[in-house]
Amino acid sequence: MEVRDPISGILKGKDGPVWSIAPGATVYEALELMADKEIGALLVEHGGEIVGLLSERDYARKIILMGRSSRTTTVGEIMVSPPITVTADCSVDEAMRTMTQHRVRHLPVLNRSGRALGIVSIGDCVKWVITSHEKTIEQLHSYIAGQF
Repeated sequence: MEVRDPISGILKGKDGPVWSIAPGATVYEALELMADKEIGALLVEHGGEIVGLLSERDYARKIILMGRSSRTTTVGEIMVSPPITVTADCSVDEAMRTMTQHRVRHLPVLNRSGRALGIVSIGDCVKWVITSHEKTIEQLHSYIAGQF
């Protein structure tokens, strides 16, 4: 487990399907789905194609702060489109740089044919990096103690 490992390693540790919603659904429906599934972002799909991404952050900034109604605003009106994506062979550190550069907290991960494999969050990446560092520290302790 290293920061140069592919992002697919993070996806292997995540359970469950990739959740999505249609652009014509209301933001309220999207929030209900996110709350029910305990997730922070949804892919937005239309006709089998990924057309956007909706996150809790989008809701906070584009609905609440703008005085709009989540019951009447559609997902398509506030989603990020096109979404910033990475492929499964992207490294964890590269994914983190992409998130920082584009100021996003969620990245859809696509296979080479463009099908969604999952979504990784900045929290997923930070957890991976921390675990990687902990393992390195353990190995160094073992080496120093002559337990290699």
